[in-house]
Amino acid sequence: MNLPYESAHEELHYINRAGWLRAAVLGANDGIVSVSSLIVGVAAADPHPTAILVAGAAGLAAGAMSMAAGEYVSVSSQSDVERADIAREQQALIDTPEAEEAELASIYESRGLTKETAALVAREMTEKDALGAHVRDELGLSEVHTANPLQAAIASGLTFTFAAALPLAAAILAPSDKIIPTVVIATLICLAGLGAIGAHVGGAPKPRATARVLFWGAAAMAITAGVGSLFGVSA
Repeated sequence: MNLPYESAHEELHYINRAGWLRAAVLGANDGIVSVSSLIVGVAAADPHPTAILVAGAAGLAAGAMSMAAGEYVSVSSQSDVERADIAREQQALIDTPEAEEAELASIYESRGLTKETAALVAREMTEKDALGAHVRDELGLSEVHTANPLQAAIASGLTFTFAAALPLAAAILAPSDKIIPTVVIATLICLAGLGAIGAHVGGAPKPRATARVLFWGAAAMAITAGVGSLFGVSA
């Protein structure tokens, strides 16, 4: 009696999360860094606390919309390129099917198959789904990597909003004379958490991701604090 094949183990892959995870981490990181840096920079110029909170709130609103719109536009451009390439490949299969099959065979041969095996695989793949084979093996596209503008915009805009609210909340709760250190500490804690969470969701090592996020966040706040101090005015 023949039993159906069952895999000895199930492999857990995270590549299918790459599209929305990239946008989400980018939005969260930008939200924390940009708003906290804005607050620290304005506070370093020594204005009234109200001005700091207004600047932070404005930065949150403008940044969230900018991030969502930027993601949508950029990923839409990528999607347009992908669709155009697929359309060209579809037309080439109509105009020169033999040349396209030979091209597919050459791709498989370059990956290690013998000439005869590559030709056989190319023939069978062409008979089954010629366009799918060329999209996957020639263009390097798949459903996992297909650009999704709306998904990227929503993920980036929402994570920016929630992340940017954290340093803004720290500034609101902090004593008026302790805004800068409070926001800096809160930001570094949030960035460390973001790096660890992003690495965990993506199945990547946490220390390197956390250190990377902390370094650039601290650098951004230091630079904007320096600019604020340089152009600051006495209260």
